[in-house]
Amino acid sequence: MVGTPDVAEHAFKSGFSFRDGRFWRSSLGSHRRRSYPGKPVFVERKTDMLKKLKQTTLASLKGSGAFNLVHNSRWRRQRLLILAYHGISLDDEHDWNPAQYLSKEVFRDRLNLIARSGCTVLPLAEGVRRLYDGDLPERSIVLTFDDGTYDFYLRAYPLLKEFDYPATLYLTTFYSQYNRPVFDVACSYLLWKGRERTLDLKSLVGQEISLDLNSEQARTTAFEQIKQFSSEQKLSAPEKDELLAVIAEKLCVDYESLVSRRVLQLINPGEVKSLAADGIDVQLHTHRHRTPSDRELFLKEIADNRTSIIEMTGKSPSHFCYPSGVWSRDFLPWLSEAGIESATTCEIGLATPQSHPLLLPRLVDVSGLSPIEFEGWVTGISTALPRRR
Repeated sequence: MVGTPDVAEHAFKSGFSFRDGRFWRSSLGSHRRRSYPGKPVFVERKTDMLKKLKQTTLASLKGSGAFNLVHNSRWRRQRLLILAYHGISLDDEHDWNPAQYLSKEVFRDRLNLIARSGCTVLPLAEGVRRLYDGDLPERSIVLTFDDGTYDFYLRAYPLLKEFDYPATLYLTTFYSQYNRPVFDVACSYLLWKGRERTLDLKSLVGQEISLDLNSEQARTTAFEQIKQFSSEQKLSAPEKDELLAVIAEKLCVDYESLVSRRVLQLINPGEVKSLAADGIDVQLHTHRHRTPSDRELFLKEIADNRTSIIEMTGKSPSHFCYPSGVWSRDFLPWLSEAGIESATTCEIGLATPQSHPLLLPRLVDVSGLSPIEFEGWVTGISTALPRRR
């Protein structure tokens, strides 16, 4: 196995704070997603008002025929919409984290809309090549999935086969080999599942703190305290898994049931091999789900990730996705050195021939994106609307 549990566990999604386990994308041009705990009520109300205004505007544009005009235009044909997905819920993950999970019903609706819209769904490599060659077919789309969680295998993959759509799976490989729940996200999920209870942190982390988990802020505090403790104690992967089991027991959550159903786990090597043999394009997402600022460590992440994927699929990957949307222009020469042909971000937009091939924008599809907003991005008309920064 490439890498060590101690390093990989601590590194997964490192450097990011959670608000109830949810990641938030930063403004265009930045390279981190951020969370903003304690957002004032008036900001939420303003956001709701802007969203309703956008939906009304899009509905009016669709009614006027503007959707069809843009969708069938030469302008749209010169652009590639790369859609990004993280998870399709096995259970209630979309209720816990709507910024990363969709229900299988919503995902099916998305695929139905793509089909009804007459879009051409291309494999990633072909889409990128034809984007820069200037010969994209009409209404081109690429489907990508980040991380490689088991729900892709159980939920997304059968639907992709049903619609006969190609897709790219950006796989972070450590957790494919250490096949247990990912510590950070599983911890946040457990705290949410136990939100009707009070958690005494003294027996867990030695802090004289008791928290009513019904509050989102309390869950965030609990998560940060547990994460800090695991870091300071340098807990190994098995030790972190034991800690998750203890937290679950204290919150009366059936941890073994979550483990047996593979909630918040990645696909294993056998499943990766099966997917690749059936046409799923498995590409790079780093081995330990991190992007070090040190060149040698960064290149090691790519090399370890590539080695693992080759061992599982027999194919050498050359396309990359930045974990958690973290990117820096310092990474670009390192990616070129590693033989990377394209790299996708979480910055929203349609890719154009002027897009840097190692900084390709995507639309991260989330539960909060209404059908009319999603359709606006499929047509391309949403690029003309103002967006929150």
